Amino acid sequence: MTADSLTRPDPADDPATFRCSAAARERDDPLFASAPPARRWLLVEHPGPWGFQALGGAGFSADVVEAIDAFCGAHEARFQLIRKTAARGQPTEAGGRFAVVDSRIGHESVRWGRVDSPEALPAALADLEASTEVSDEPVYLVCAHGRHDACCAVRGRPVAAVLAAGYADRTWETTHTGGDRFAANVVLLPHGLVLGRVPATEALAVAERYEAGHVDPRLVRGRAGLAPAVQGAQHHARLALAEHRVDALAPLAVTPDPTDPAVVTVQLTGPDGPLDVTVRERWIPSATPLTCSAGRTASMRTYELVELGAPTRP
Repeated sequence: MTADSLTRPDPADDPATFRCSAAARERDDPLFASAPPARRWLLVEHPGPWGFQALGGAGFSADVVEAIDAFCGAHEARFQLIRKTAARGQPTEAGGRFAVVDSRIGHESVRWGRVDSPEALPAALADLEASTEVSDEPVYLVCAHGRHDACCAVRGRPVAAVLAAGYADRTWETTHTGGDRFAANVVLLPHGLVLGRVPATEALAVAERYEAGHVDPRLVRGRAGLAPAVQGAQHHARLALAEHRVDALAPLAVTPDPTDPAVVTVQLTGPDGPLDVTVRERWIPSATPLTCSAGRTASMRTYELVELGAPTRP
């Protein structure tokens, strides 16, 4: 990856080919409140090629697929294939590594293990204490799943390459993380913070900020595992307070409006005490498909800020 490669015209912006990420940038689609519902993550090293679906296209036996599916269902985990970044056209080597990451607030952790073959995964997942060790190092996932959406590969691989140059042991290309149109997508683990539209030129700064306990609110799609309305409330509070701390604004309560199902008040831990953020759900129609392969238009969800302030005392 050279400096010149980061300044050349982006193939994802080629007007001759529809690219969902270019269309989303042109529309200025709101990226916040779009992190997935996963509270944990199961990462399994796989050199590729990756099929359209991560688990079904990995070539695992039916028994392995069933065990992974059961584990993820029981632990509210999202399954991701991961691999190390390699120069285009060069093979990657799978070392049998896997990780279980807990992204729940107050429970953030990373456990790494290794198996000789995928057939050993079910037994390893059944006894994580014996098969894994706790790691205090963060994990950076960059979606580069071109078989799922071309934008993820075109925009994601340069970001992964830059990150890997500075943080080789912590950076992994990964399968679909959701939000193809927000490529390049980066997941910061263990906190489960999902970033979108990360430029390759900012990749190292993203990691440096995270390791210092900070995040750029402009890039944050949300924290995985939190309800979309909570993610939306956190977004508006971050901007209003210029709040960059990773652990700030934890949710305390969610109260739906009894007269309007689209309105929710989320109480967050503010810098000076509890903070109430009221948001309204809104759906925005898109004139173009939301993914490269969708084939039809759709609507996108966002959250408008209604009110932000200290809770009203009875």
